[in-house]
Amino acid sequence: MTADSKGTPAGAVAADTGTAAYAELAAVGPYGVHPGHALITMVEPHPGHEYAYNRWYEDDHYIAGAMAMPWMFAGRRWVATRDLQLLRRPEKSAVAQPVTAGCYLSTYWLTEGRYDEHMKWTVGINKRLNRDGRVYQDRTHVFTAFQDHVATVYRDGAAGPRDFHALDHPYAGLVLEVIDADGPERRAELLEWLRAHHLPRRLAGSPAAMVTVFRPTPLPGDRMSYVKQVEGVDTRLTLLWFLQQDPRDGWAAHFAGLEEEVAESELGRMELLAPFVPTVPGTDRYVAELR
Repeated sequence: MTADSKGTPAGAVAADTGTAAYAELAAVGPYGVHPGHALITMVEPHPGHEYAYNRWYEDDHYIAGAMAMPWMFAGRRWVATRDLQLLRRPEKSAVAQPVTAGCYLSTYWLTEGRYDEHMKWTVGINKRLNRDGRVYQDRTHVFTAFQDHVATVYRDGAAGPRDFHALDHPYAGLVLEVIDADGPERRAELLEWLRAHHLPRRLAGSPAAMVTVFRPTPLPGDRMSYVKQVEGVDTRLTLLWFLQQDPRDGWAAHFAGLEEEVAESELGRMELLAPFVPTVPGTDRYVAELR
């Protein structure tokens, strides 16, 4: 090992420099609590690999590949058992083929204004994890995208948890909805219709406390090869409905007719409506119910 003029090992100098950089980075830039960005990733473990995938993701990847990263301040995993998968629609989906594909969903909040910094870190750490054999290969990314937050609509106004609490609050279920606008020029109009008219009316009297709305951003060119480039960057909106009860309870009553209403607006098409329940960390609960 080489040393500097004071006899300090070069490796120690590098380590000290790296440590000092953390204080410098934390001293500048945005550090609010608003979830300005999200990572939303729906994954299908290959048949026969369900238990191994669940343990790898929960015991390793959720922490080392997500929550330990800078500016990712909240996360939660969700699961769709077979009966929940069969509630999905439409049958012909531009998101999932077949529409039942993608039994695990992970959602993460990123600090507003810190997307670029986080992306540099996440590309670097995932390359390292892959090199070190800590990336589980027997899985398919059905729907994976970093997304920018564009709206949150609350059922009860100022009462109750805010969107920055949503992944920590013990919600009993989540519904992922994906809508494609009829062209890039219609997405802003679609968003305004959802925010001002459609969502407030659908939330009233429903088990959903809030809906967060995001638009996808393209993945960097040096992303991992097993993650496909994001589709619908100019046209798509992603909605997360946070439920205070199991989505199976009153599914037909509360979520009937959504695709028809979107179609009747003449602004877009609903490409996926998929209910989930939260996983139970540290357990393999629900794994036996996926097929």
